Amino acid sequence: MITSAARIRAMNSEYIEWAKTQAHATYNLANSGMTPYPLKELPVKIEDLEINGPSLYGYEPLQSALAKKCGVETDCVVAAVGTTMANFLVMAATIEAADEVLIEEPAYEPLLNVARYLGAEIKRFPRRFAEGFQVDPQEISRAITSRTRLIVITNLHNPSNAFIEEQVLKTIGDMAQGVGARVLVDEVYLDAMFADAPRSSFHLGNQFVVTSSLTKAYGLSGLRCGWILAEPDLAKKLWGLLDLVIGIPAHPAELLSCIALANLEKIAQRSRGILDTNRAVLNRFLSEREDLEVRKSEYGTVIFPRLKSGRVDELCRALREKYETTVVPGKYFEMPEHFRLGYACEPKMFAEGIERLKKAMDELGIRR
Repeated sequence: MITSAARIRAMNSEYIEWAKTQAHATYNLANSGMTPYPLKELPVKIEDLEINGPSLYGYEPLQSALAKKCGVETDCVVAAVGTTMANFLVMAATIEAADEVLIEEPAYEPLLNVARYLGAEIKRFPRRFAEGFQVDPQEISRAITSRTRLIVITNLHNPSNAFIEEQVLKTIGDMAQGVGARVLVDEVYLDAMFADAPRSSFHLGNQFVVTSSLTKAYGLSGLRCGWILAEPDLAKKLWGLLDLVIGIPAHPAELLSCIALANLEKIAQRSRGILDTNRAVLNRFLSEREDLEVRKSEYGTVIFPRLKSGRVDELCRALREKYETTVVPGKYFEMPEHFRLGYACEPKMFAEGIERLKKAMDELGIRR
């Protein structure tokens, strides 16, 4: 069981603190989400908004819009303030102190710290760089026991952007069902596959619980429009748990979220255009460098290259101090020889940021 000291250490996130205080730069390649969508581009008038509204256990128009987007019934949708809160709620509702939780490695750090804070016994299963960060169900089979209550996965993987095929998820779901566990799948990056995105893993069975939001693929972070997909009994429990952390949601954000969802295809077209432009720049850069190991990007918003020589911390420091550019040090994702690079920013800024990354690598003797 987690000690009191370890639980106190788990009450914050070193990565989120770094992202809030150190990631900002003129050329920010650390951000994993789409550059913000302008409010002026939404067909909204001031008379469309109200400060207060009937927001109790979900605002019905928003519940219906999210259910339609995800292809589920409304009683399976739980609104949340972003994906991070959604993940916290799911873990708090499905595990108790000393329960066994299996979490991928490398992982998005807040997922680990929530499990630690809740007093779970954490076991890991690897997503190996040499295997393209794919999930091997045999690794989960070796780790799972009758005490396992939750398996935690991101798809697309944060930080590597690796995609998990539906059959692999189904196999994992079958293993979880066999021991009475659930599978939490954070799908916040999945919409960045756009037309190639598969159906949500929620449709694979009631053992699956899915979290997502309008943040990463659409540039709508400020709306804080997140959600959980869960079978109705668990959804009801999640609504009750939500009462402990938020009374009434911000109704203007709910109204704006409904408008955004009604115009999501237009918003997605803008995102696809930005990502396609930046991906071409990124892949040219990668083809020129023999000092980086990574698969070229085909979808998503991030890559997670390995630096063959030199130190990532030195590169990140030089980038920030001399070149006004940031990427995420891999130490925040348990792999210090890697760094995470986001390419969902404005194309001109991205192209210049890549040029500055080249110069910093060359200056440090990290040669092509």
